[in-house]
Amino acid sequence: MSENTSHSHSERKPGAKREMSRRQFLAYTLGGTTGFLAAGVIVPMVRFAVDPVLQPKSASDWVKVVEESKITAEPKSFKFQVHQVDGWYESDPELEAWIAKDSSGKIFALNPTCKHLGCTVNWNNNPSYKDQYFCPCHGAHYTKEGKNLAVAPAPLDEYDVKIENGFVYLGELHANSIVK
Repeated sequence: MSENTSHSHSERKPGAKREMSRRQFLAYTLGGTTGFLAAGVIVPMVRFAVDPVLQPKSASDWVKVVEESKITAEPKSFKFQVHQVDGWYESDPELEAWIAKDSSGKIFALNPTCKHLGCTVNWNNNPSYKDQYFCPCHGAHYTKEGKNLAVAPAPLDEYDVKIENGFVYLGELHANSIVK
């Protein structure tokens, strides 16, 4: 008889509705409410963290640096500011570029950051390396066009340059294309 009793509870009649118990109703209601409240707290935090990543990247702006007439074959250092947005932090850091004309008269601009360990290079400041960029930290030196001659593993980086209305504008920084 115990066999019949155990089967009768597990067997259901086809088409019979299963009723929700009070315990199941409370579990579903509390679970749904908790999920809704948690989403209300978590969604703004996720959006705050992810929103800067989803913002469209703007093309780099051109920065007016110097009058074209002031550029010579001898590299000169010029400082300029760029507007920078990192997530929610906005700043206007001051950058530097060594700007000169090559043998054909074309203007180019180099970043003064040494490719060895990131020190700042200067033009023609070491008598042993005349007419070269020299890094005082570890002795790296470069040609006028930024080609690495010793210590540094790569040439100096180069800025995009455009001339407009008699002024030199600098754009994005990239690997040196002058040195081949």
